[in-house]
Amino acid sequence: MGNEKLYKIGELAKLADVSSRTIDYYTKLNLIEPEKRSDTNYRLYSDETLNRLKRIESMKNEKYTLEEIKANLQQWSKVSPDDKVRDKLTSIQLHLEQLMKEAKELGPIIQQLKPNQMKKLYRILTQPTAACIEALIVLLGKNPFS
Repeated sequence: MGNEKLYKIGELAKLADVSSRTIDYYTKLNLIEPEKRSDTNYRLYSDETLNRLKRIESMKNEKYTLEEIKANLQQWSKVSPDDKVRDKLTSIQLHLEQLMKEAKELGPIIQQLKPNQMKKLYRILTQPTAACIEALIVLLGKNPFS
């Protein structure tokens, strides 16, 4: 752990812009956990917990339920011990899921497109979509080109 800064619950709450009660609640739900306890039995939280807390709040703002958030965090914690990779994958997943929600909202409009409009839309979306999929495959270490 080294010289990593540890925060008491009040400090963490202020940095994450949430209440101490929210942190208590998330701790009880096992969404976050203290790094250790102080000599005076205060719960101490790490920067990793701060980042996780910010991720939870971001997902809440995207209208995810706490159960969905918990499942999501468990899934990503298995991906890599590297925080940068895990954060990037989480960010990509959140963005992808937001795009999927928006695509569902656009479904009725897309169904009303004329065939020529549909072909044009398909051409516009195909190349960037394929590039994103290839990038994710490479990022996850499953490069089909090697």
